[in-house]
Amino acid sequence: MRIDSHQHFWDLDLLSYSWMPADPSPLRRNFLPQDLKPKLERNRFDGSVVVQATTQAEETGWLLNLADENPFILGVVAWADLTSPDLGHTLDRLQKHPKFKGLRHPVQDEADDRWLLRRDVIDGLRELERRGIPYDLLLRPQHLAIVPELVEKLPDLPMVIDHIAKPLIAQHVMQGWAEDMERIAQIPHMHVKLSGMITEADPGKWTAEDLRPYVQHVLRLFGPDRMMFGSDWPVCLLAGSWKEVLAAFTQSLGAQPVEVRDKILGGTAQRFYRLAN
Repeated sequence: MRIDSHQHFWDLDLLSYSWMPADPSPLRRNFLPQDLKPKLERNRFDGSVVVQATTQAEETGWLLNLADENPFILGVVAWADLTSPDLGHTLDRLQKHPKFKGLRHPVQDEADDRWLLRRDVIDGLRELERRGIPYDLLLRPQHLAIVPELVEKLPDLPMVIDHIAKPLIAQHVMQGWAEDMERIAQIPHMHVKLSGMITEADPGKWTAEDLRPYVQHVLRLFGPDRMMFGSDWPVCLLAGSWKEVLAAFTQSLGAQPVEVRDKILGGTAQRFYRLAN
């Protein structure tokens, strides 16, 4: 299967998105399944994993309903309050839905760079670990140093780093990020998404060559069994189209055996999120 492992939907008539740029912005309109489906079909993708874009419980139910109505939505990575005493009840309810596949919290927006190591957060993540629910890490480079400590506390929690942790591609900076990723890659169950990269590059004049050092670095460290392609559509529209994201991925990855490309373009995501065929 070919799977876009990271995309979003939103309806500005239903929910508010505080992170969204003010008008004029290409993001300031509704993006719904009928907008994405033709793009996937034209590029021979079988489906996608939609990732929640807010910290509102109402969005979770809306996304799961969209997944019910649209077979190409193979999974939903939702949001839930990891610090809530009702987390267990929330997860009981979510796990009844066959397309609920994981959780994510915007750690990048927390004022405390060590937020993930708070006791109440760890307690919530331990509940995910106990249930075998994957967790998406939305981080920036300054958060990477705590990941090994996090894994010591949660040795069996399946985790994936979104957007390769948003390195400073526009500034062509790899120092710090590269060394931290090398340490993290030694953790066998840690995965990484090749997503969200063009919006970290110079939005007006990026090329695939700007992405190549970062992609090649994580490929060398993680290998195709722990890497997955994601478009980050429609956020990617700040710098390029869905098709341009795919082209940039292909060019920055370079010539690879078919089995390597197949894993990154779907096989790894299918296994990590336990997606149905």
